[in-house]
Amino acid sequence: MASYVVGHSIPDSDSICGAISLAHLKSELGEDCYPARNGDLNPESAFILKKFGIAAPELKKSFANEQVYLVDHSDLSQSPEDIKSATILGIVDHHKLGDITTDSPLECWIRPVGCSNTIIKQMYDYYDVEIPVQIAGIMLCAILSDTVIFKSPTCTNEDKKAAKELAKIAGIDDYKALGMEMFKVKSDIENATPKELVFRDYKDFDMSGKKIGVGQLEVVDLSLFDDKKEALFKELKSIKNESNRDSVLLLLTDIMEEGSLLLAVSEDEGIIEGALGAKLENGEAWLPKVLSRKKQVIPFLERAFGKK
Repeated sequence: MASYVVGHSIPDSDSICGAISLAHLKSELGEDCYPARNGDLNPESAFILKKFGIAAPELKKSFANEQVYLVDHSDLSQSPEDIKSATILGIVDHHKLGDITTDSPLECWIRPVGCSNTIIKQMYDYYDVEIPVQIAGIMLCAILSDTVIFKSPTCTNEDKKAAKELAKIAGIDDYKALGMEMFKVKSDIENATPKELVFRDYKDFDMSGKKIGVGQLEVVDLSLFDDKKEALFKELKSIKNESNRDSVLLLLTDIMEEGSLLLAVSEDEGIIEGALGAKLENGEAWLPKVLSRKKQVIPFLERAFGKK
């Protein structure tokens, strides 16, 4: 029976590239395994796949009665809607352990590194499987994206080691320049609608029974949003109301200034302020040195909502 590898439902580059790289590894190990995606490609992921000449994973909305590997997540709220009806064979992730449970043993590679593709690189090494040039290229890009070209506090020496080795395989001498090329693609927001921008890299979280949505946009210049914030706030309010979310947050992250402008719509702004140590003025606050949603935002929100 065939199996699939799928990332979270609004996939970023780590989820897309991880589905491809992990499916290839499993295929080399003798499994009939295919990459899949549960949502649309964002501009950065499309750029990466085009640059290295790799087809996008199959768009697949249903996984009932399928065998599945999850990559880059382990939360039900971020998984395909019918994931409970699938057989989960394994999880490869670099986030906190989520709320997915299984009724049989599974393979788990969960490590505190900056990117799931760093772990997948370690899996290739463990199984002594050669990484093709094109796949090494997209894995490198995923690491550069998730670690914000090694600036993120989530970045580890293991990520840097994996990136260096993947760059050598892919024949890329200046991989930091490649990272900047990717972030320039991320910064192209001119023709995107407010909804597309919010959902470009967005995740829902269950925090003590409350649904909290957090999106993030990483750009090289925050002034790109000067004439878009009003429309973004309107969209955040709409997203909050349409699914009865308690709060919806958007991090506008400036990778050059190394900080994030927080836009927040919440039932209780005080909880957000207390969690992140910032005073919201008209729904926004500057968060210096905050680059990582995973490490610098989500844990503090979960503790705050857990105390409510």
